[in-house]
Amino acid sequence: MDAATLFAPLGPTYERWGAVLSFGQDPRWRRFLVSRIDAGPTDTVLDVATGTAAVARELVRQKDCFVVGIDQSAQMLEEGRRRVALAAAASKVRLQQGDARSLPFEDGQFDALTFTYLLRYVEDPAATLHELARVVKPGGTIAGLEFGVPRGIWRPLWEAWVRVGLPGAGRLIGSGWYEVGAFLGPSIRGHYEEWPLPRLLGAWRDAGIGDVQAKRLSVGGGVVTWGRRK
Repeated sequence: MDAATLFAPLGPTYERWGAVLSFGQDPRWRRFLVSRIDAGPTDTVLDVATGTAAVARELVRQKDCFVVGIDQSAQMLEEGRRRVALAAAASKVRLQQGDARSLPFEDGQFDALTFTYLLRYVEDPAATLHELARVVKPGGTIAGLEFGVPRGIWRPLWEAWVRVGLPGAGRLIGSGWYEVGAFLGPSIRGHYEEWPLPRLLGAWRDAGIGDVQAKRLSVGGGVVTWGRRK
């Protein structure tokens, strides 16, 4: 199932239940993601897979920059526009529909770039990273947030949550959350089987991004990666 179809029903409830089902960690991860970005009031940051514009709003809050948010889902963007207006950030944030694999922007158009929960949904993460890097000015920062797979003693607890807890909670919540709850565990596990973190960091470097660093958050449940366009 593609991301646009999967997440289409979730817009109005996405941020609330995303925070609850991640035990409050998802908002924390997004704040850390934004903290890795070097931007100021005159800069424009592209936020890819912006969804309900949570990262876009956090960029305005932390950096006071301009943001262009892009996402495949018209329904998520509709909720994003509502939340941007409520945050009185409409003068700083512009949201539009589009595809991360073929961005409708010029080379080097943006001062920095963020993306969230994107690479599991594209056929070729390496090619997508090339496309993301293409639209960032040399020296601009790029940062991404993805779910991770915890290691050691935390792995069995994670497996229990994604195999039983998430689908069960999703069934109780309704409104499309069961499908997401059942999808996430196999999707995250499969992604890291094919793209373990060392391989993924290599793809960042191959895309022309230097000084690449990654930080596992919340015992590895989230991973933020960042670097600077060469």
